[in-house]
Amino acid sequence: MPHNIAASIEAEAFLAAHPDLVGVDLLLPDQHGVLRGKRIPAHELLKVYEQGIYLPGSVFALDINGNTVESTGIGFDTGDCDQPCRVVPHSLAMVPWQNKPMAQCLLTMEQRPGEAYFANPRHVLDQICDQFQNQGLTPMVAVELEFYLTDVNRLESGLLQPPIAPITGLREADTQVYAVDNLDDYSALLDDIMLAAHAQKIPASTAVAEYAPGQFEINLQHIADPVLACDQAILLKRIIKSVSQKHGFGATFMAKPYADQAGSGMHIHMSLLDANGVNVFACNEQNQPNTLLSRALAGLQATMAETMALLCPKVNSYRRFQPDFFVAMAPTWGVDNRTVALRIPNGCSTATRIEHRVSGADANPYLAMSALLSGALHGINNLLILGPQTTGNGAEKVAPSLPLNWVDAYAMLSNSKFAKDAFGAEFLHVYIQVQQQEYNEFNRHVSRLEIDWYQRTL
Repeated sequence: MPHNIAASIEAEAFLAAHPDLVGVDLLLPDQHGVLRGKRIPAHELLKVYEQGIYLPGSVFALDINGNTVESTGIGFDTGDCDQPCRVVPHSLAMVPWQNKPMAQCLLTMEQRPGEAYFANPRHVLDQICDQFQNQGLTPMVAVELEFYLTDVNRLESGLLQPPIAPITGLREADTQVYAVDNLDDYSALLDDIMLAAHAQKIPASTAVAEYAPGQFEINLQHIADPVLACDQAILLKRIIKSVSQKHGFGATFMAKPYADQAGSGMHIHMSLLDANGVNVFACNEQNQPNTLLSRALAGLQATMAETMALLCPKVNSYRRFQPDFFVAMAPTWGVDNRTVALRIPNGCSTATRIEHRVSGADANPYLAMSALLSGALHGINNLLILGPQTTGNGAEKVAPSLPLNWVDAYAMLSNSKFAKDAFGAEFLHVYIQVQQQEYNEFNRHVSRLEIDWYQRTL
């Protein structure tokens, strides 16, 4: 890979500012959003910035347990060949939760220097953003992440249990949505998460006690760069899990860790700016979407079912879709209504935006964002007509019309012309094969519930 003078300057300045640096984690998000890569000694950092490194393309063929899915065609079929990886500019930062001076930076994989690698979700999103730029539009986005703190010790059954609050010494048992006292109970942990985010220039702004024991939400600020927003979401998840571990807690972004509690979502806010930085979704009439916003909403309605497998990728993802948990089961839209899939939050006209409420916290942020942006663009470019607004409890008024199980969702993605055009047939082949093998392995196991139900009765 060619010498990169600007990158070298960034690395040299960082090394000069941190002369005691021991090592650097080079992080490459895979199909699941899991961070893969390698750890290097500090003295190799400048070389990586100048020349990049090579990692096997099969990183994007790994299942959730790190096993290569050969049916993707990018394992043995390619000789498990290496691909060039370069550092994402400005992602280099210290890692404050380590016991020694460590840093990290993001990598992105390419087919060859300067050319996107087809199986890289980050490049899929980047190419969709280019389509907006070609039309003089820039998505302004923000990501909200819900997660559970858990006890590091599981129940005897192997299931998770809520944590013991550090201040009260009591195990969490109640739903205390928006309770400030719950934030006080975990203030040391939440403060350290915010400090780590600040140290890594990740604009985390708000911590909220959510809808179940031990559940919290942390929001990222709006930025006019969807790829960077997803970089920040990926790194925020690492911060939350790592800092929680240091404080003696587990943290999980499973969509549904407890059967009888609310699931965890990843809500994405999106508006569009024109070349002058003006929000083109801004409405003259309150609660009445303008033409462009209406078309974007219609596009999201039209494509949501076909992209559910990107928004909700795992078997566990679909356990989240239950009545009375503020999870929409149809591609509905409404103004200031948390029971719909596409919410237009209240606020001043210039802040008019779409809140996409369907994707789970377990989704790969790059792919969930790709589904949202490509759906909105589909509606805008094809002049789609928006259906009627849903008012009141959407779960009671609209029959489920989204695929609410893994099999149906992946069947719709596999057969979708829209998805092939938006994300590329080659990318979808790899993605679906990776998830299919995970599903097959999941179904191969006999659960304790099956034994309890069927051993003596049948």
